[in-house]
Amino acid sequence: MMRRIARAPWELLKQTFGWLVLFEARNKVLLAPTALRLRRFEDAEAHRLAADLGEPPAALVATVIPTHRRPEALRAAVRSALDQTVTDQVVVVVDDGAGLPELPDDPRLFAVSLARNTATAGVVRNVGIRLTRSRYVAFLDDDNLWEPDHLEQALATLEAPEGPDAVYTALRRVLPDGTDRDVLSVSFDRRRAAHEAFLDTNAFVARRNRSLYFSRLRRTPEVLPREDWELIRRYGRRHEVRHLPRATVRYLVNPDSFWTAWESPAPRD
Repeated sequence: MMRRIARAPWELLKQTFGWLVLFEARNKVLLAPTALRLRRFEDAEAHRLAADLGEPPAALVATVIPTHRRPEALRAAVRSALDQTVTDQVVVVVDDGAGLPELPDDPRLFAVSLARNTATAGVVRNVGIRLTRSRYVAFLDDDNLWEPDHLEQALATLEAPEGPDAVYTALRRVLPDGTDRDVLSVSFDRRRAAHEAFLDTNAFVARRNRSLYFSRLRRTPEVLPREDWELIRRYGRRHEVRHLPRATVRYLVNPDSFWTAWESPAPRD
């Protein structure tokens, strides 16, 4: 009884603001020092790698693929990006300090390695964003795949008259044995997103602007919400985000990876 009474204020806050919003506020307080250090590292690496690249890779769409020690999966992800029906694209692979495997020889593909491991997906992706020039930016993790028309479907909506600033498609979640788990398809709603973690950047294609950057908080697997949720929900505060209900992403539900958990954590006694 006393435990239920003690939890009452927390339950009220969750209902009012959403558990994800409350968790993120806590993260910003507890993890702020990590973000400051990582921002300095990100700035230094973006400057160093830009100098190495010379002319920044440029196209209609820049696809950013962060990676860390998944050579075979990375090659498959890169191939699914390069095999898009949209060819006006550059693909930048950003290795989180582990070293790059051999990748396909394609003039649209650029690959760089950070000077050290950050274990922070947001920083790795931010470096990729900053190294490229494009109207739109898309994101693909190194253990996921796109259907060949993923970018085509997204751009058809983005480039239409009065199109939104960003879109995200449905995800087909796949178990490690290759069988389908489900298809996640939820219309964009910032209020609903305060209570449910249904936003994932593997399906997200957005117009490049000042809002398009990832949180630099160092999020271990136990830290919720993920940086995907933070980016898309924040982006949607000032820019129109629209959902496309077609499944164009094969999303690996990998126990060893930071796959999106849709369920809220169970309350503690």
